[in-house]
Amino acid sequence: MASASRQLLARCMSSSATAAAKKIAIKHVTVIGGGLMGAGIAQVAAATGHTVVLVDQTDDILKKSAKSIEDSLKRVTKKMFADKPESASQFIEKTLSHFSTSTDPAAVVHSTDLVVEAIVENLEVKNELFKRLDKFAPEHTIFASNTSSLPITDIANSTTRQDRFGGLHFFNPVPMMKLVEVIKTPMTSQTTFDSLMDFSKALGKTPVSCKDTPGFIVNRLLVPYLMESVRLHERGHASKEDIDVAMKLGAGYPMGPFELLDYVGLDTSKYIIDGWHQLEPENPLFAPSELLNKLVAEKKLGKKTGEGFYKYR
Repeated sequence: MASASRQLLARCMSSSATAAAKKIAIKHVTVIGGGLMGAGIAQVAAATGHTVVLVDQTDDILKKSAKSIEDSLKRVTKKMFADKPESASQFIEKTLSHFSTSTDPAAVVHSTDLVVEAIVENLEVKNELFKRLDKFAPEHTIFASNTSSLPITDIANSTTRQDRFGGLHFFNPVPMMKLVEVIKTPMTSQTTFDSLMDFSKALGKTPVSCKDTPGFIVNRLLVPYLMESVRLHERGHASKEDIDVAMKLGAGYPMGPFELLDYVGLDTSKYIIDGWHQLEPENPLFAPSELLNKLVAEKKLGKKTGEGFYKYR
């Protein structure tokens, strides 16, 4: 009798382990944050047949998000179905049928397979969000952050599911940019990582993997390049206009570094470099810029405010 009980227990444990090792087929997605990134992620997920709930603090924000998604879909389908307006309308209608909104994240995560966070780049705020959602989400649910600068490990440590936590770093504009950086922390299980890779591919994206290092791949290479461009200008070695022209015509870049800084937002770049400087104060690549700090202090943040390194009014 004892032997039979042990055999039964062993079979149950084996079945449980097998189930845990299976990749999660991500069908239901909750996106937290209705800004450009969150709305873009929600759009591509809904367009590829996933059931999506977009969450933000107010209905007004979500109405703007939904409008931006619908407008974006119209632009996308104009190219996809240039000679088939009826097909374009059907695609938009089908995509929007997979999409809904909510102001209560705890109420909607109970049936989700994946939570993707795309809120303000503030570790404390992100930790508070995930700590709360961890209490309501099912055991199988994977958590992911779209952060571009904060350590995924530090965010994952606010939860009890470090093995089901990773990074999904999309690029703006999400519907157009094909790349997704999939970040694996030392605690992320292989099952979780594989599920995030598969999800990225299901969105029609090309995923690349990276360990949890500052800036991951793209920003770790891009931000020091942008900052060195500013320093080159600060030293009086070249004008910002000539630096932009040189990198476009000499390196084949679609935008010069100062044009790109203005497009991304000077406050965003300053936030990233300041965070990295705190982590590695002796690293010259992460040294702050007086000119960048001055422009941000004057609220000249780039295209979104009408002026940054260039004027847009």
